[in-house]
Amino acid sequence: MALKIGIIGNGGIANSHMHGYIQLGNRVEVVACCDINFEKAKQFGERYGIKNVYDNCYDMLKNNELDAVSVCTWNAAHCECTVAALEAGCNVLCEKPMAMNAEEAKKMQAAAEKAGKLLMLGFVRRQGDDARKALELSKNGTLGDVYFVKATYLRRCGFPGGWFGNKALSGGGPLIDLGVHVIDLARYIMGCPNPVSVYGATFNKLGARDDINNGGGWQSETVVDKPVFNVEDLAVAMIRFDNGAVLEVETSFNLNLKNEVGNVEVFGSKAGFNFNDFELYTVKDNELADVKLYGKHNFEFQPDFDREIANFVDSVEGKAECMAPAKDGVALMKILDAVYLSAKTGKSVDID
Repeated sequence: MALKIGIIGNGGIANSHMHGYIQLGNRVEVVACCDINFEKAKQFGERYGIKNVYDNCYDMLKNNELDAVSVCTWNAAHCECTVAALEAGCNVLCEKPMAMNAEEAKKMQAAAEKAGKLLMLGFVRRQGDDARKALELSKNGTLGDVYFVKATYLRRCGFPGGWFGNKALSGGGPLIDLGVHVIDLARYIMGCPNPVSVYGATFNKLGARDDINNGGGWQSETVVDKPVFNVEDLAVAMIRFDNGAVLEVETSFNLNLKNEVGNVEVFGSKAGFNFNDFELYTVKDNELADVKLYGKHNFEFQPDFDREIANFVDSVEGKAECMAPAKDGVALMKILDAVYLSAKTGKSVDID
């Protein structure tokens, strides 16, 4: 029997979830959707032939017997909608970031445990061929002892607009929007060590830069005349883990640099490599050697969202292990909280 699915929040990313569900054919049926903007929900329903359309998740959950839901709202609603769905007996795939802060994340994890349901996080970068190969290199000893990783996601003029600069809805700027991708990816290939301390700094020097023609790029579907921008435009941090390894993070919406950068660089005692070139930097016969890996080592946006949805459904059905469990979302929110607190106090912050 097909799993009955509902989608909460019907903006841009919900289309990627929907595409993934469609690929699973008769294993699933998306029977309901909702959005606080009812017109958006109606358009989403019409686009995909979903008859049960609502303007809030509570009516959707009450009036439909759902097995699972995707939560694709803005960040401020992740906790409320996820907890409501779990308490209604649904398994949940919640988009990143897990919540606005670690307190909310813990509440979500507790709700999942109490309900005996799966709570999976939308850490889609874990699904890429690059992540799979990097994890293999880390686990099989090719890299040796991984002790330093650099995670970078820097945009020159890349504020998405809409609600992304409104801290009340987003929880923060590029750190919580972009940084979550590379921080989680880095921690994932390191074997998910526990964070123990953070030193971070944030800046708002350039602001929204929405008056600059940036040549297009990704934009929020939420259109406003003048977006609120009370978040950071740049965040940097040094994160120490319980195994002694250190992760350096740099992420921005707006920064005066020449080329935008999105990369993870991994340094081990036997070899290093970076995601963009996917080369190993090592020593061979007492010579420095760069080894190019020629397999399929990339992240593909929609195909990897399809993989994420498939893993979610497989996990709900007991056919696979969830690749992004709630505990990893909690750990990440603890890191983000610590970065923001360190930036505010100017001091290193310990994580329990």
